Amino acid sequence: MRIVLLHMPWGAIDVPSLALGILHTAAAKAGHETEVRYANLDFVDWAAGAAGLGVDDYQYFSEKSYFQGAGDWAFAGALYGDDDEDPGGAHDGSADYFAYLAAAGASPQEIALTRSVRALAPAFITRLVDELAADPPDLVGFTTTFQQNTASLAAAKLLKQRCPQVRTVFGGANCDGPQGAALHRNFPFLDHVVRGEGEAAFPALLAGDDPATVPGLCWRDAAGRSTANPMAERPLPPAAILTPRYDGFFERLDTSVAAGWVDPKLVLEGSRGCWWGEKHHCTFCGLNGSSMAFRSKPPADFLAEVLTLAERHQLLDVYVVDNILDMGYFDTVLKSLAELPVDLRLHFEIKANLRRHQFQLLGDSGAAQVQPGIENLSTRVLRIMDKGVTGCQNVRALRDAQSAGVSVTWNYLYGFPGEQPEDYESVIRQLPVLHHLDPPTGAGRIAIERFSPYFDRPELGFAITRPALQYRATYRLPESELNELAYVFSAPPRGIGGGLAERLGAAVDTWLARFPDSRLSYRDAGARVVLVNTRPGYDWRAVELTDPVELAVFRLLDRPRSAAALAAKVPGGAAAVEPVLERFTALGLLFHDGDGYLQVAVESDNQVLMRMRHRHGAEGAAGPDTPARPGTRSEEVPDAVAIG
Repeated sequence: MRIVLLHMPWGAIDVPSLALGILHTAAAKAGHETEVRYANLDFVDWAAGAAGLGVDDYQYFSEKSYFQGAGDWAFAGALYGDDDEDPGGAHDGSADYFAYLAAAGASPQEIALTRSVRALAPAFITRLVDELAADPPDLVGFTTTFQQNTASLAAAKLLKQRCPQVRTVFGGANCDGPQGAALHRNFPFLDHVVRGEGEAAFPALLAGDDPATVPGLCWRDAAGRSTANPMAERPLPPAAILTPRYDGFFERLDTSVAAGWVDPKLVLEGSRGCWWGEKHHCTFCGLNGSSMAFRSKPPADFLAEVLTLAERHQLLDVYVVDNILDMGYFDTVLKSLAELPVDLRLHFEIKANLRRHQFQLLGDSGAAQVQPGIENLSTRVLRIMDKGVTGCQNVRALRDAQSAGVSVTWNYLYGFPGEQPEDYESVIRQLPVLHHLDPPTGAGRIAIERFSPYFDRPELGFAITRPALQYRATYRLPESELNELAYVFSAPPRGIGGGLAERLGAAVDTWLARFPDSRLSYRDAGARVVLVNTRPGYDWRAVELTDPVELAVFRLLDRPRSAAALAAKVPGGAAAVEPVLERFTALGLLFHDGDGYLQVAVESDNQVLMRMRHRHGAEGAAGPDTPARPGTRSEEVPDAVAIG
């Protein structure tokens, strides 16, 4: 069987598709001739020539506008057809959609870009399908995650019209659970939709197994009626998670306009699911879809996979898409990488309550960037989120990561039921203390995502009303079907009001602006501690601590402690501790949350080097996919599951 696997716009252009790489391995093992076609790069090259599309334009759709669905709206005209005289015109409700984009912060230029790309999209789909139809394969598979739905649907529809004998198969995160069943039910040109992990379902489909026996598969009977098989009851074991095959991607990128836009990276996975979420599902998180069960590859296997693919493709940048790092990898994978003569630059997602030595091991192993899921600095709000950390622990993660030479990427989230203004007022007052630590990429109100506790349990505070507006603007489907298809839902806002949210956003913007020139570091020389400061909010340059009580308090506050705990450990008790805390607070040395204090000075001497990407705006701060999207499949795994 000859198979073409398609990666459509708006898939990330700096990394290959993990999903299709895995399917390529599975199909090749079964003896099928398989090609992975990066139609996202085809679109870049075509649109750059036809309309001057640039990297910022592409990333507006692939990353920035994820929660507003601009990428899917732009290809909806290619799916359904538009008035040739007025593509995406106001007569079809687009004016409401443009107002929605503007309210979400889109500029007039971005709105104009969205409309112009919608006018271009049908010609690209026609061009792509013409090329496929010239030598039609037996099967075309599409992986759809984030904003790849309508581009994939448009191509599948036209291909089926031209070549009805070609089987069309959908899979990916946008096909999980009810979403996949809704896609299959509403778009009859889709022969199959795989829901869940594809390593078992896709080979069974290729082998001609009875479709009724394939878990999670959506298929059609002789009368064309859609049937959705029950999802698999058990997740794939680690041994069944295949190593991706990326033949052709990097060569294709080298010939693309995009080669001048991005630096290529490998994308790999060591695990699936979330070991924290199995115990405490963060209330806002829909990341793991229908399968939270955590499983990881044996350490030796994952290490070999990283090293083999890095050598094969001659790349050092490796983006590991696991939702959370397996703690067992510290003494195995990371330790081995730290000891090997390799110079990899790795990205991991971690839990924020790691200790200093663990951050050091991350740094020594090559972890240039981590995503700790910090999301807030108030313990009260973090408890509402069920994050299992405190505000002081999150600040400690920022401090210790920088001490270890590891950069941190994170978003500040708000809008949680039960949060109070003081949860943010106290943090905003203290943000100048933290201007030397990695700032969040932005502050945003949470979205209600399918599969999250906030979606599944309205009693937690959100009475979900309907799918977010972009679905009504994009799909010509009844509300009942949109309810099944949508991933993002609208609900009345909760938590803090707009005025305080604006103040938080402005404070974060100030942090971002001041970070490149802010420094707070210390050197402990035994009998004294010398601190150096360049944060604009504090007008001292150097301070030397020599008083025994001050030295004791500073060292004890390497981890969060209450005033009472300090008083129990320091000679002189509370009477000695209180003036020290007052002085340290005035100097901006402490973060205070609840009854906890933490000293925020960094050990490392490489703070200036770690600010280079902030000074020069290097791309890739949030990874492939990574829309700077608060708590989404962003942090999620862009292509974590194979077709399905």
